[in-house]
Formats: sequence, structure tokens, C-alpha cells
Amino acid sequence: MPYLSIKGIEHYYEWISTSGHSKASSRPVMVFLHGWGGSARYWKSTAQALSHRFDCLLYDLRGFGRSRLSQDRNATVSSLSYELRSYAEDLAELLDALHLDRIYLNAHSMGASIGIAFLNQYDDRVLQAILTCHGLLEYDAKAFAAFHRFSRYVVAFRPGWLKQIPLAPRLFMARFLHRSIPHADRQAFLEDFLMADYEAALETIYTSVSKEATEEMPQAYRRVTLPTLLISGEFDQIIEAEMGRQAATLNPKVKYVMIPNTSHFPMLEDPEAYLQQINTFLTV
Repeated sequence: MPYLSIKGIEHYYEWISTSGHSKASSRPVMVFLHGWGGSARYWKSTAQALSHRFDCLLYDLRGFGRSRLSQDRNATVSSLSYELRSYAEDLAELLDALHLDRIYLNAHSMGASIGIAFLNQYDDRVLQAILTCHGLLEYDAKAFAAFHRFSRYVVAFRPGWLKQIPLAPRLFMARFLHRSIPHADRQAFLEDFLMADYEAALETIYTSVSKEATEEMPQAYRRVTLPTLLISGEFDQIIEAEMGRQAATLNPKVKYVMIPNTSHFPMLEDPEAYLQQINTFLTV
């Protein structure tokens, strides 16, 4: 499996392409960013469906999936920030290492927060962007504090034996889905959640769901300078569709669509509708 060292951490990545190469060809490149607690595994079917148009690059964010953090961390690794802009810098270093100049970006949930940060910091490196299940949070001190307390418990209590319980993947994914997805995908989500690094999982919750994030995100959307498609799931309980709709109103560069009868993973719940929307949007 291919890995690249970024900031002293081995990052897993893979190419999905019909060109038959294990690296980018002369075709345009689309990079996929996954959400909190997950990995690039859930993007694979979408990348395969787009591989006739793009060389698709999947990678696992620092501390998630196969981009593991060593228990014996040196001072450099221990000092790394879990701010969204730091993860955007990771992506820039990955592109540099792979000699990729300009890309198409497809990012989901927390990955979309990183994607927005990347668009703000490196807008000259993106041609078009797709943000899925993202939007504006409204700050509520009590609600955020309660969410952080609950998250600490959830991240701390992740016994490995949980994945052996037959109904655990279905119960784990129930809040994220409106339509059913294959059992193998549900199982993969649970496995990724269980192996996510404790510090990375907890700290990215704090940076994603914070007073600072609610203040910065509207400005981040206003600063977007390139064509961007924002997709919501109609019944998303994590990032409600209205949050996405409000974000899109801040910038004429952002086109908004809502996919009916889906929740937080529209690319898996209704792949045909999802692909239709992004294929219509993309100009390549």
C-alpha cells in the first residue's frame, strides 16, 4: 500500500483510475477528503464512477483510517495542530509530493471544513470544488459544551470487540442514514471509527464544533473565488440541509442542491442522484 510522509506521519493514499497507472496521468485529478471518524474507503465507489473522467486520488487524513499516529510520537509530531488549516496544509504538502498543480476537490462533512480552509489558503490550486453535507453552525454555548462532553465519552469508550457484535454496524450508522447502504460499508465505517487516533478524533471535534468555527465559517464561504457545488442530504441530522442552504446564500460562486430522501451520506444512499448532480456541475 502506498504511503507518503507528511509532517513526519505516514499518510495512506491510493489512485482510482481507468488509465491503468498507479499515479496521475495527463487527465484531470480529483482529490477526495473524508469526514470525521472515517477514511477514504467510503469514497471508493464514487471515485470509481468518476474514473472515466478523472484520475481520482483518495487519502486518509492524519490520525484517521490508515494514516495512523504512532504511540511513540516525537516532539515534532506531538506539536502538530489539529486546526482545520493545518489539515489543509497537509493536503498542500501531499499535492507537492505528488507533483500535482491544480485539482478538482470533492470533500465531505469535516473534510468539507478542511476543504473550505484549503480553498481560502490555496485557491490557485483548485479548479472546481464539491462540498457535501456542510454548512453553517449557529453557536450555542450550552449545546456545544454538552456535545463536547458527550464526544469525550464516545471517543474514549471504543472497545474493539464492538465490531464483532452483528447489529453494531447498523446501530452505529442509524443516525447518519435515511436509506440503507450495504452491510460491508456500515462495517467499514464502524472499523474506521474504532481505530481513529484518540487525540486526533477528539481535537478535530473541538476545532470543527467551536465558537471560532461558527464565526470563521461564514467569512470562509464569502472568500470562495471558484465554482463550488454544495450538496446537502434532505434528512441529514448531522449537518441539516438548511445549514447548507444558508451557507450557499453568502456567495454567488456557490451553487446549492439538496438530494431528496438521503441523509449524511448521499453519495452512498443515492449514488445515481449524487453523480448526476456533480457530473452536471463539472465543466471538465
